[in-house]
Amino acid sequence: MPSAPKNASPTAGGDARAVLPQAADQAMVDAVRAWYRETGRDLPWRDGRTSPWGVLVSEVMLQQTPVVRVEPVWRAWMERWPTPADLAAAEQADAVRAWGRLGYPRRAKRLWECARAMVERHGGEVPASLEDLRALPGVGEYTAAAVASFAFGRRAVVLDTNVRRVVGRAWGALALPAAHQTAAERALAASLVPAADADAAEWAVASMELGALVCTARVARCDECPLAGTCAWRAAGNPGLEAAPRRTQPWHGTDRQVRGRIMALLRAATAPVDVTGHVTLEDVDPGQLDRCLESLVVDGLVRLAYADRGLYSL
Repeated sequence: MPSAPKNASPTAGGDARAVLPQAADQAMVDAVRAWYRETGRDLPWRDGRTSPWGVLVSEVMLQQTPVVRVEPVWRAWMERWPTPADLAAAEQADAVRAWGRLGYPRRAKRLWECARAMVERHGGEVPASLEDLRALPGVGEYTAAAVASFAFGRRAVVLDTNVRRVVGRAWGALALPAAHQTAAERALAASLVPAADADAAEWAVASMELGALVCTARVARCDECPLAGTCAWRAAGNPGLEAAPRRTQPWHGTDRQVRGRIMALLRAATAPVDVTGHVTLEDVDPGQLDRCLESLVVDGLVRLAYADRGLYSL
C-alpha cells in the first residue's frame, strides 16, 4: 500500500489529504474510468442535467437500498418536490408517505429536515461548501463528499462500501474492507484521486460502479474487471472471499418488519388509527408491537394524535 503523502493539499471529503497518483496508480484509475464510460448504467441522477437537490435525494435514497427500488420513487419524488423549497413547504408526514416501502423511513424525515434547513440557511439551494453540506441534518461525511463530487464536480474523496472494496482489493489485496475506515485507508483512497475536478468526479462514480456491478462482496467477476491484470488481490489468488457477508436473520418477525407494517398502516390511513388494536397487527406479540410503536414515536416518524383514545398518525 502507498504510504500517506507528506506535502499534500486538502481535498473534499474529510481530513484526508492527497497528491497526484503515482504513474502505475494513475493507469489503474484511468482504466476504471474508461470502463465506466463504456459500461456505466444510465441512471437519471447521472444524466448531467440533474440538479444538486436531485443528486442529494438520490444519495439519501440509495443508502442501503438498491437502484431498482430507488429509481421509481426518486422520479416521483422529484416530480412532486423538484426543489428543497417545495419539500420544505410540505408536511413531514407527506414525505414519509411518499417514501413508500424504501425502508429506513427516518431518511425521509431527514430529507424533509434538510429541505427546511436549506430554505432557512441557504436560500432554498443545496450548498456547495463541504462544511455547509456536513452541517445539514442527516448528512454525513460520505454524503457530503458525494454531493460535492456528483452535483458540483469537485475533487473529493468519495469512499462508500463499494469504493472501499475496489481500492482494498486492487491496491491492498484485501478481500473485504474493515468494519470501520482507518486513517491509512483514507490516505490511500485520497492518494488515488486525480488532480482535475472532472477526472476526480468520474473516478468517484466509476469506482463506485465497479464495486456495485463487478467487484461485489460475495462474487468477484474478475474476468469482467478492467483491473484484472493489475489487481493485487487477484494476483494473490483472491484470498478471504469465504468471509463475505451472507444472508442472516430472516426478515419476517423482526422489529424492522413490524415497524414497516405499522408505517404501512399509517401511510394508508386517512385518519388516526388504533395501532395496538388493529386487526392487521393482531398476530404481532403485544410487547413487540408496543416496543416498535414507541421506537417510531421516539424517531419522530409517528405521533400520538389522541392520547385519551390511543390513536396514532404519521
